[in-house]
Amino acid sequence: MTDTGADGGDGDGGPDGKGDPDGDAAPTPEAVAADCTVVDCAVGDRVPGVATVTLDRPEARNALNGRMRTELTAVLEAIGSPDSGVRVVVLTGADGAKAFVAGADVGELRERDMVEQRRASERPRVYERVADLRQPVIARVNGHALGGGCELAQACDVRIAHERAKLGQPEINLGIIPGGGGTQRLVRLVGEGQAMKLILSGELIDAAEAADIGLVDEVHGDDGFDERVYDLAASMAEQSPLALEYAKTAVRAASRMGLDEGIDYESELFVGLFATADKDEGIDAFFEDREPEWEGR
Repeated sequence: MTDTGADGGDGDGGPDGKGDPDGDAAPTPEAVAADCTVVDCAVGDRVPGVATVTLDRPEARNALNGRMRTELTAVLEAIGSPDSGVRVVVLTGADGAKAFVAGADVGELRERDMVEQRRASERPRVYERVADLRQPVIARVNGHALGGGCELAQACDVRIAHERAKLGQPEINLGIIPGGGGTQRLVRLVGEGQAMKLILSGELIDAAEAADIGLVDEVHGDDGFDERVYDLAASMAEQSPLALEYAKTAVRAASRMGLDEGIDYESELFVGLFATADKDEGIDAFFEDREPEWEGR
């Protein structure tokens, strides 16, 4: 029940914030989602500037298949456009599916040989597209997040789980290993020992244990789950979009660089913000005791 991240390996570079090279306005995330069958997107329905991206394939408990990966890629590309108006993303499964993502479409995996899977595993896949999105991404883990679903949650910046959720990397039960970044991101989140335990045994853990080991950041029941997800999203969306992007980039670098190199990189990003109008606006608003009006430039 794992997804190896096979999104077709289209090699288009993913959402990098660039607009249409012909100068035409990029389609909105909601317009792109309107043409999708298993991915939905609503911008600002709960919090201004927050896009809720919902995976909705209930008959398969949101198992990642080719169609879902293709549609999710298209929606994420639209969100990454500088004209999207999106400052924060909440990624979740439809509640009717009773899962965040319960794994991959195992039937697709069964039909592939090594050559086909190598092609399908070419990056960027949905995992890299989520991780590299310029906006912060909150995983609203509303149910099972297994295999590729657990890897998709790991690619997000923050993970908030419902108490009924179960998480794990059960690929070993199929004679394979995690192929969507699980052997790398999971170690960085929970440490080598806990990652070994989950990956080598294929055991599933509940949300409380996932929080204990650091796989998810918070756990809530029905009463506080959505309130906490969108309160956190709102607190992020109120910030400068440039500062959000730079901060996400800097924190992500911590697991990829040595300490001295990372501090130098942080310094460059920090200094770079001093060339922005948002830096001046933020400091002026502080001295004038008012809310800042961010321009994103």
